[in-house]
Amino acid sequence: MKRSIFLAGLILVLLSSGCATTEDLRRVQRDMDSKIRNLQEENARQQKDIDENKESIKPLRKSQADTGADMIDIRDNLRSIRGMVDELKRDMELLKAERKERDAKLNDIAFRVNFLENFIGVNKKSEAAEGADRRDDKQKTSPARNGKADREVSYSSAYKSFKEGRYDEARKDFQKFLELFPKAEYSDNAQFWIGESYYVQGKYEKAILEYEKVIKNYPNSDKLPHALLKQGLSFQKLGDKDSAKLLLQQVVKDYPNTNQARIARAKLAEVN
Repeated sequence: MKRSIFLAGLILVLLSSGCATTEDLRRVQRDMDSKIRNLQEENARQQKDIDENKESIKPLRKSQADTGADMIDIRDNLRSIRGMVDELKRDMELLKAERKERDAKLNDIAFRVNFLENFIGVNKKSEAAEGADRRDDKQKTSPARNGKADREVSYSSAYKSFKEGRYDEARKDFQKFLELFPKAEYSDNAQFWIGESYYVQGKYEKAILEYEKVIKNYPNSDKLPHALLKQGLSFQKLGDKDSAKLLLQQVVKDYPNTNQARIARAKLAEVN
């Protein structure tokens, strides 16, 4: 349509000028046809390029679509991971609470066991003393043996009073034992039980002083870690956390693989 209008206009111009011939008109038509063909060919090439570009873009579009799908999967996975992490955190908090409760129970049990072990250890010595006393009643012995029997009987009698809860009487008997036998086999135990008699009565200041005598007078005694621990517990009872902490730390450091050290660790957690 555009081409017809253009040719008609051109012919009118030529006719109006009075110089147009048939040959001229044919030449103009040929030029126009040539230009039209060129334009059509150019349009065809451009369309071909567009089609080719469409084909080349298809993989890119597919890649973009795949990438979008991967991003969605990643987001979903991240949400799932965050959910798992939150769940694990909740489980960890529950485990910590259960562990704290369990440790508290174990520490309480360890403390009781330790206290019983103290009694058992002394009971063995007391039984030996009682046995020696019975043998002494049945047969004659040397003066030296009589002295040992007297010592064991004296200690056994004092300890019996302690076990029966007669702490004032037991304390007097242990003190009398120490006056007679200050460096004998049971002297360190006697001194320790004097401290214990004050401790169970809630007289912590006096207990601390008596435990100190075990530490100073009997440095090689097996009651030393017991005395240090009970000193620390006495200070804790009195509200002196700094002194309690120092003594409990000493028990852990000097006697690391003992029941007293395990109790001290538990009590340090309370002090801190």
